[in-house]
Amino acid sequence: MAMFQSLRKKLARTKSRFVGRLAETIRLRGKVDEELMENLEETLIEGDIGIDLAMDIVERLREEVRLHKITEADEVQQALTDILFGFFLSEGDAEPEPLRPTSKPWVALFVGVNGVGKTTTIGKLARRLRDEGKSVSLVAADTFRAAAIEQLGIWAERADAHIVRQQQGADPSSVVFDGLKHALHNDIDVVLIDTAGRQHTKVNLMNELAKVNRTIRKLVPDGPHECILVIDATTGQNAIQQTRLFNAAAPLTGLALTKLDGTAKGGIVLGIRHTLDVPVRLIGVGEAVEDLRDFEPRAFAEALFGVEAGDEA
Repeated sequence: MAMFQSLRKKLARTKSRFVGRLAETIRLRGKVDEELMENLEETLIEGDIGIDLAMDIVERLREEVRLHKITEADEVQQALTDILFGFFLSEGDAEPEPLRPTSKPWVALFVGVNGVGKTTTIGKLARRLRDEGKSVSLVAADTFRAAAIEQLGIWAERADAHIVRQQQGADPSSVVFDGLKHALHNDIDVVLIDTAGRQHTKVNLMNELAKVNRTIRKLVPDGPHECILVIDATTGQNAIQQTRLFNAAAPLTGLALTKLDGTAKGGIVLGIRHTLDVPVRLIGVGEAVEDLRDFEPRAFAEALFGVEAGDEA
C-alpha cells in the first residue's frame, strides 16, 4: 500500500493534466451529447492515447451512455474512468517481467535518442542492483560526447559500480569488447551498456548499434539479455515511431519511460501498450534513485485514474 500511495503521489501532476483535462472537457460542455463525445475524443488524442484507440474508447463510452441512459456529466466522467481503467488492464493481463539478472554476466544494452534520460536510468538501475548485492560494471559506449562518458562516471561512483571507458571518439564496439572482457575476467554479475543518443533517422548510426550487438554476441553468445529503449514520455506519439525503428536495428526486450511525473501526455503508456508488442519494463517518476520503478500495469492504472488498490473498476 505504501508503494501505491507513493506512486500515486508521484503521478499526481500527470493525473491532473491528463485525467484532469478529460474532466474539464466534460465540465465545460455540461451536457451529454455528440459534441461532448467529439471533444473527449480530441482530448484523448491530445493526451497521446492514439487516434484509433481514442475512437475505440469513445465508442465504448457512447454505448455506456446509451445502455445506461446517462444524462449527467459526473456519470459520464465515472463511465469514462471505468473504461480507461479496464482498457488499460485488458491491454496486458500479464505483468511484465522485472529487470533481474538471469545469467552471469547478465548484459543489458540501453539505447535511445539524446536527452531522454538514458544514462540516468542506467545509473539508477545500477544502484538498485548493487543494493541487491550484485557486482555491476558500466560500459561507456557513448563515445561521441565527452560529457556522456563523464556523466556515466559520476553515476558509477554513486552506484558503487565499476566503469569501463575510453577517450571521446573511440570505437563504441571496442569499448563494449573491453567491458565484456573485464566482466568475464573479474566474475562480474551485471554489465550495463550505455550507447550514444542516436537519432533514429540516421541509418549509419543504427548500423553502428547493430555492430555493437554483434560484438556482444562474440563474447557472450546469448547476449544481450535485455535491450531497453529509453523514451521520454513527453515526446508522445513520436515514441511509437522511435520504438519501431530502434527495434529494427536491435530487437528490443522492453521500454523504460522517463519523466512520467508531470506530463500532460500520460495516455502514451496506454497508447504504447495498445500499439506495440514491446512491453514497458521501467518507469521514471522523479529524480531520486528509488523513483525508477518496475512497471506494474495495475498499480500504474490505479494511481493514474484514482482507483484505490483492491477496488473493482
